[in-house]
Amino acid sequence: MSSGDTEGKPRSRRRRPLAAEEKALWEHVTRSIDRLRPAPKLAAPVVPPAPEPAEAPPSPNPRKPPVMSLPARAEKPPVKPPLTPLAPLEPKMRRRLTRGAEVDARLDLHGLTQAAAHGRLIAFLRGAQGSGHSLVLVITGKGDASAGFHHEGGRGVLRRLVPQWLAAPELRAVVVGFETAGRGHGGEGALYVRVRRHREGGR
Repeated sequence: MSSGDTEGKPRSRRRRPLAAEEKALWEHVTRSIDRLRPAPKLAAPVVPPAPEPAEAPPSPNPRKPPVMSLPARAEKPPVKPPLTPLAPLEPKMRRRLTRGAEVDARLDLHGLTQAAAHGRLIAFLRGAQGSGHSLVLVITGKGDASAGFHHEGGRGVLRRLVPQWLAAPELRAVVVGFETAGRGHGGEGALYVRVRRHREGGR
């Protein structure tokens, strides 16, 4: 390259590095100068909101187990006390009767229907109890054990039914016991009946 070519072109200037004193002086000058435009503020980083927890789907209402109703306890009917067993005649009283002792009162049911005989028997025994009698005689008649049992006025019906009436619960408060009379008082056609006294109570 010739010298003539270099003379027409401007020479490029290279910046030399600042000395320490020059650098310090430059910093001092720049501090005292206010900037025309404030330095842009760095925007705070946008933090995306935390995702809300997904709501759990509503659980179906748990079914309550059906209430099992216990069957009502059937109340037991009151237990009735057992009936006092009928008592036979005392041996001493039996001996007195065989020797001819008399009874306190007597009832003859001959010729009565079952309904009439039953009503008459109950009234007689309660009257005897009210009078304080202890032993009475009920005459049923011997009848015929093989005939007439199924007929209203048949012979032998009262002989069979009167013991059942005397043993019934409705007369247990009146009757202590009964048994076949001795020969002197009618034998198998009559009954000795022991009457309960009022003070003895009875069931």
